Amino acid sequence: MIIAWVLSLFMLISSLIQILERSVALELIRFDAITSAGKKLIESEKLLLECQENMASVASLNHSHCHIQSVGKNLWLISTKDKPTIEILVFLDEKTKQATRLNWRQEFE
Repeated sequence: MIIAWVLSLFMLISSLIQILERSVALELIRFDAITSAGKKLIESEKLLLECQENMASVASLNHSHCHIQSVGKNLWLISTKDKPTIEILVFLDEKTKQATRLNWRQEFE
């Protein structure tokens, strides 16, 4: 009877260890996914900022990493070509050629 009780405790402990190993592995995968998604988001934001700063020069628009389209009087919609897709609305002042970001959003598919 005592042997059965000790064996059941060993089986319980071994199943607990397996559960802990799985949860640690899932936590590592989750942390890696969050880190890589954050890095990609920062890279996309840098590309958008570069496109926003170069709005005044038309030559750089042709070679940029962004989709740029006009949506009204002095308003431009800029979005990244790579994932994650971030989209910003920019007001371009004709006199000073300065672009001002009005809002941004992340596009989901």
